[in-house]
Amino acid sequence: MTVKPITTLLFDFDGTLGDTNELIIATFQHVLNDHFPGRFQREEILPFIGPSLHDTFSSIAPEMTDQLIDEYRVWNLANHDELVSAFDGVEDTLRRLYEMGMKMAVVSTKKRDMVERGLRLIGIDSYFETVIGLDDVTNAKPDPEPLILALERLDRTPEEALMIGDNFHDILGGQNAGVRTAAVAWALKGEDYLQTFKPDFMLHHMSDLYDVLKGERP
Repeated sequence: MTVKPITTLLFDFDGTLGDTNELIIATFQHVLNDHFPGRFQREEILPFIGPSLHDTFSSIAPEMTDQLIDEYRVWNLANHDELVSAFDGVEDTLRRLYEMGMKMAVVSTKKRDMVERGLRLIGIDSYFETVIGLDDVTNAKPDPEPLILALERLDRTPEEALMIGDNFHDILGGQNAGVRTAAVAWALKGEDYLQTFKPDFMLHHMSDLYDVLKGERP
């Protein structure tokens, strides 16, 4: 069977394009320490990076889920701009891919307005034709719904797409949607963890995408 060339790139934002790790951890620490002093250390918070806020907080305190989400979003917004930056090589690589004519979208598990804020902050918003946020879908990654929606908006098929992300939600979401997948080795949870989900590619720098597109394995 002939493998179609990759024409379409679907990116996660947090931990993939934007370094939001410390913002996310600090926000969880602020909210959880208010309600559960001393219960959640940094190590216990790391698994919360990736899933939706509803999934995380409902697993901790179902009766307080909505309250905790609201508190999270208030603190996160207030501290967002000073704690978010781009990972090395992201802007240069995206600019070149855009000039090459690649179709690109962001597919995230957080609300679209915050994703768009982060994209603008690090100066890469103009490279993406569409942004899919939590409020655009019924089911978040790893359900294939947000990836399929992005492909529909880009008028592309799963066979010509690649999902790039830093968490198992991205890899499984891509597999569930029938697209190829690339994990990023700079993920906070580490390369070894991501390899267990069997992504098609492992990127050690965003510019490794050039080799992937040329058919070489980085």
